[in-house]
Amino acid sequence: MSQPSLEGRCALVTGVSRRIGIGAAIARRLADLGADLFLCGWSAHDAAQPWRADPDGIEAMEADFLDPAAPAEVMAAAVASLGHVDVLVANHARSDHLGLLETNAEELDAQWAVNTRATLLLVQAFAAQHDGRTGGRVVMMTSGQHRGPMPGELGYVATKGAIHQVTRTLAAELLARGITVNTVNPGATDTGWATPEQRERVPAWGHPDDAARLIAWLCTDDACWINGQVIDSTGAPF
Repeated sequence: MSQPSLEGRCALVTGVSRRIGIGAAIARRLADLGADLFLCGWSAHDAAQPWRADPDGIEAMEADFLDPAAPAEVMAAAVASLGHVDVLVANHARSDHLGLLETNAEELDAQWAVNTRATLLLVQAFAAQHDGRTGGRVVMMTSGQHRGPMPGELGYVATKGAIHQVTRTLAAELLARGITVNTVNPGATDTGWATPEQRERVPAWGHPDDAARLIAWLCTDDACWINGQVIDSTGAPF
């Protein structure tokens, strides 16, 4: 059986700044299938986190999705570079470790802006430039909030839950344009962010390439009949 190909397809992947991250793994998989890539990330966010920025990270457009204009600007830059975008993988995310009693309006608004608003505006900009050719794909990212509680991540749970719930509606809206929309929950993934306590609480940890294999496949013609789905890629039945 021949491997599916993305030769001649162009993909925009967000959330690509750290070589150990899921975004980088997705980019490598798409490139291996022949896709031309435009990548964006926001290293300033990583720099403020315990895992820190990757000083030798992948070259990508810097985009702060707190800015409501940033999604359209990123898509315009991708179109200018590639000519047309066939595939959008919205992998970016903002997270914290704030629970109900610790969070605040500023952080809740920031997570809404980055995780939900920016994703929807990216999909909007993607659909506007898509001309109906074969292979239109959107893959978004949710988390494990629908499988169990995630204490200490209130804003993240709320905003990733919104992406989960909007998947079918986006798929219905874009069906006539020849674009499929699916969302992937990559499960607990070892990208250097978890504390020892968090690692002990989770029985199964994946690697970035585990989710990347599924996401890359969803972008191929072999997955043309998969639409409006939220798919768990967790390696475990719990």
